[in-house]
Amino acid sequence: MAGPEQDDDAHALFRAAVKDARPLNAPRRLHHPPARPKPVPHQFIRDERQALLDSLSDHYIPAHELENGEELLYLRNGHAPDILSKLRRGHWVVQAAIDLHGLVADEARLYVASFLADCKKRGIRCVRIVHGKGLGSRNREPILKHKVRNWLMQKDEVIAYAQARREDGGSGAVIVLLKA
Repeated sequence: MAGPEQDDDAHALFRAAVKDARPLNAPRRLHHPPARPKPVPHQFIRDERQALLDSLSDHYIPAHELENGEELLYLRNGHAPDILSKLRRGHWVVQAAIDLHGLVADEARLYVASFLADCKKRGIRCVRIVHGKGLGSRNREPILKHKVRNWLMQKDEVIAYAQARREDGGSGAVIVLLKA
């Protein structure tokens, strides 16, 4: 170990070595304030959410809904009727699904609207929406079942829908075909 005498000698040697040195003129440091974060467009987000809600009305009266006993079917005008039979037989693979169990109507409407918008962005063609059979609701009536179907008819990207096959949810779900 180095003793105190050796430390003093080292400091003396260092001072002697740098006695003629001049300090460098350090460049002035500019003080930049931290970058301000980008503003969050809260009003725009609220407006977009409201537009989604407004795009689906609970008071829409369907003009082109087909009834087949208890099963409800829908096909937008201008499309081939065989689309419905293909949809009912499972011709298209379900690429995405949502479950509305436990949601109230307003929550479900927003969820369905944002789900369909997301599917449109991602190019998804066939989806399943599980709305339930209404067994847990007041009066044991399928409230969301009819609301979901009315909402779907109002969306331009929906070509057709049909009740899901038994293995896909039966009368508690609907299979929807979307535009490409």
